[in-house]
Amino acid sequence: MTKATVAGKAIEVLFSEQKIAGRVVEMAAEIKQSGLERLLVVSILKGSFIFAADLLRALHGVGLAPEVEFISLSSYGAGTTSSGEIRILRDIESDVTGRSILLLDDILESGRTIAFAKDLMTARGAAGVEICVLLDKPHRRAVEIDADYVGFDCPDKFVVGYGMDMAHGFRQLPYVGVIAG
Repeated sequence: MTKATVAGKAIEVLFSEQKIAGRVVEMAAEIKQSGLERLLVVSILKGSFIFAADLLRALHGVGLAPEVEFISLSSYGAGTTSSGEIRILRDIESDVTGRSILLLDDILESGRTIAFAKDLMTARGAAGVEICVLLDKPHRRAVEIDADYVGFDCPDKFVVGYGMDMAHGFRQLPYVGVIAG
């Protein structure tokens, strides 16, 4: 396993920049095959912002032109475990009525945040809501929900990089890794 040092911390690289880039292109092709109509991509901030940018460019590359919105939801604060309570910090501006929604998130772990977002979009009249995540930790589920598109299965470790943070640090890393020791 490749290691790096960032801000004085040893990081074990789980998914390299190149591996992520290749998988994102594959995911865009999978999404195109689904035939979603009037597609609105809703990126859940903050952790998904890098994934969203890369996936949106890849969707363009396969001939799709979705509209994009951002919603900011929080269940973590500055900690490393979910509080279980979801708060809307910033809502979307678009009307979702009759639209196909693709929710993007960095990681599907407990499932509470993405389930909240899916229920919210459904209640607002979306024609359908599909879920796309970079990482899936199915063994951490607290609610019954699965993603329609998954980049990688993630080991049961706290990960950073590629938009994901630990107490607001490490988001800038171009790969996904684990802080060692």
